[in-house]
Amino acid sequence: MLLINCPYCEDDRPELEFANAGEAHIHRPKDMADMSDEAFEAMFFIRDNPKGVILERWRHAHGCGRFFNAVRHTVSDKFLKTYMAGEPRPSDDEITELMK
Repeated sequence: MLLINCPYCEDDRPELEFANAGEAHIHRPKDMADMSDEAFEAMFFIRDNPKGVILERWRHAHGCGRFFNAVRHTVSDKFLKTYMAGEPRPSDDEITELMK
């Protein structure tokens, strides 16, 4: 069973308690109403799907209910780090260190 650490509950909990909420650290423009349909589609629907490390948002749906961010490797499905929403994204050097 895959265990995910909730940074708010400070506990490893079963994957079934969590819901994936997509890519983390997405910057949305303030002038979305002025965007072309193509630009809006790209900003809102098109996401990276790399083979390797990705930064994601998760929600502890059957626990504290809070959103948090995670660094996860898509091939191994291993969570390298979880951190509270609003915290800055890990640097590339930190992510490289986590992968060791």
